[in-house]
Amino acid sequence: MESLLSLAFDNLSSYDGAKIKKGLKQVEGLLAQICLSGPSSPRKQSNAEGRSSESAPRKGLGDLGDDPAFWEFFKLQEGFEWNIAQRLLATLDWLVVRGGDGQYDLLIVNALDLIQGVLLLHPPSKVLFSRSMHMNLLLDLVEPVNCPAIQCATIITLVVALLDTPQNMRVFEQLDGLLTITSLFKNGETSREVKFRLTEFLYFYLTPETPSIPKAATRTDGAAPALLERSPSKLAKVFGGRAPDVAKNGRERSDSESGCTLTVEAKKQFVDRYLPGVVDELLKDLDTYKPFGGILS
Repeated sequence: MESLLSLAFDNLSSYDGAKIKKGLKQVEGLLAQICLSGPSSPRKQSNAEGRSSESAPRKGLGDLGDDPAFWEFFKLQEGFEWNIAQRLLATLDWLVVRGGDGQYDLLIVNALDLIQGVLLLHPPSKVLFSRSMHMNLLLDLVEPVNCPAIQCATIITLVVALLDTPQNMRVFEQLDGLLTITSLFKNGETSREVKFRLTEFLYFYLTPETPSIPKAATRTDGAAPALLERSPSKLAKVFGGRAPDVAKNGRERSDSESGCTLTVEAKKQFVDRYLPGVVDELLKDLDTYKPFGGILS
């Protein structure tokens, strides 16, 4: 896996758009190998088109816990040298600086999609967005000067980067991220698709904050990192662990995490500052329609 990452990183660090595109494809291929299992039997060729009639079955997140490839990937992501999210952010920054005329728009969207995937497979990489420079990069991509495709991809990336990481949410707020989101929402020239994604983001923002990212410090004897909360979740199954004992870890949690967690009521006041009269309707929709399958309610 190191050799594959080395080739991909060499291309991502290039100043040539074609090589960067190749590097993104290589990263995509690596993530696909982790997320998709191979067919259990030889592929059957379609009589009509000569293509496979059976696609590789998707792996559920809970199925990755016993996958050696996933664990090798996860361990490599713990170090700086092989961390994919860090490399993708550096590439994204270069594309944004050099792509003012729109020539790199597709590559920017592709890079954002891959960042989402990496953060979902390796949640500890979300710590990168506790740095202002990386959060500002996403906020810059939400601005109206960017095409709707980039704006939509960035909004989704923001949700993934902020999910279960209150410390990142506080950085987002300190950098006036909520002002950026709500200003775009009120802008009459914002496309319908982008407004739909912005509405989803506001739903997400108004949900209770529950940190559950595995931390390296909780590992023991090389075992999978335990989760702070949500032991019934799919992630808990992936990391094979059970939530740390509340009595044992409760003080540490209250000292380090509760201090940066805001209540829904507090966040409601923030949104109401920029979108007066809208918050109650959003909360009503959250309670009635339970977007995201109700998992964040």
